[in-house]
Amino acid sequence: MAAAQLGLLWDAPQAVAVRHRIDVGRGVLERVVSDLSGVVEHEETELEHACVSCALREDVLPTLDRLARDGRWRSIVVQLPVGAEADQVCTVLARDPRLARRLRVAAVVTALDHGTVVEDLLGDDTLADRDRGTLLDDDRGVGDVACAMVEHADVVVLTGQGGDAVAATLVRTLARPDVPVVEDAVRLEAASLVAQPPHRHGRTVAWGSHVREVPFVAAPGPGVWSLELRADLPFHPDRLVEDLESLAAGPWRTRGCFWLPTRPDRALLWEGAGGHLSIGDGEAWGPRPRRTHLTFVGVGERPAHLPATFESLLVPAAAVGPGIRWAAAEDGFEPWLGPIRHVA
Repeated sequence: MAAAQLGLLWDAPQAVAVRHRIDVGRGVLERVVSDLSGVVEHEETELEHACVSCALREDVLPTLDRLARDGRWRSIVVQLPVGAEADQVCTVLARDPRLARRLRVAAVVTALDHGTVVEDLLGDDTLADRDRGTLLDDDRGVGDVACAMVEHADVVVLTGQGGDAVAATLVRTLARPDVPVVEDAVRLEAASLVAQPPHRHGRTVAWGSHVREVPFVAAPGPGVWSLELRADLPFHPDRLVEDLESLAAGPWRTRGCFWLPTRPDRALLWEGAGGHLSIGDGEAWGPRPRRTHLTFVGVGERPAHLPATFESLLVPAAAVGPGIRWAAAEDGFEPWLGPIRHVA
């Protein structure tokens, strides 16, 4: 990312660069501000908690606001702490009218090492394994974090040597269809990004939504496979708990939504990569039709078992018909979703 940031700093009009790094062991946030004249600031701030949320709230956003008000610069090139997702910053700037008066997001740029793209996106390393965590014992998967960054990006840059066509195709499959994948940081043109900002927050949110309404795009080239599985029926909670690994424990990216007959009003979130899986409580279905909808992306040969496994985990239609209520006290998903809340 440093190479991409340097290139943007040289090319963007009257630019200043801000780099933040969390030192988890010391509980401090390092901030370096620089422009073409050299380093402007280099400071460390103690954090109440050494985490991304605290870093954004206590220093990143206040620094961006301060630099925007300074008057010396027209553009800010922001390098967030490793493991931080730009979505958090973009959401705040889209919703905070005070900050929006001075700051707008021109583009979200995600930079990946071309030679390790497949391993970074689909491998099973955690951030802690690579000493890249933003928390002590950060057990988030590198692939889960990196895939989310690609999916949120307006531009993806592949830096370094050693990559191949499969790596670039994998990135293009995960990214929005209109997102350019630049295979050389030198070709990244900051001036054009600022002049014609490609970032549209609503469009980005729609593409990244677990309850996706936009069409799923099939893999655009050889060496990469994609699969979309969809049903109106819910997963059976007992069978899903017993067989989660069949859908999640593999070198692929998977995400989407599902529902359980024990929690029929909630859209539940499904997201993972490289064998790591996160399940969460999303939002009420409301007027939308309930559905179980998962997508998968990987490289090489597509695992043949996925469609059949998906079907085997669904509840038969007769078991969730009109007037049928699953009044279970527990369903095995309490560690992820909390207790079942029955609504009279």
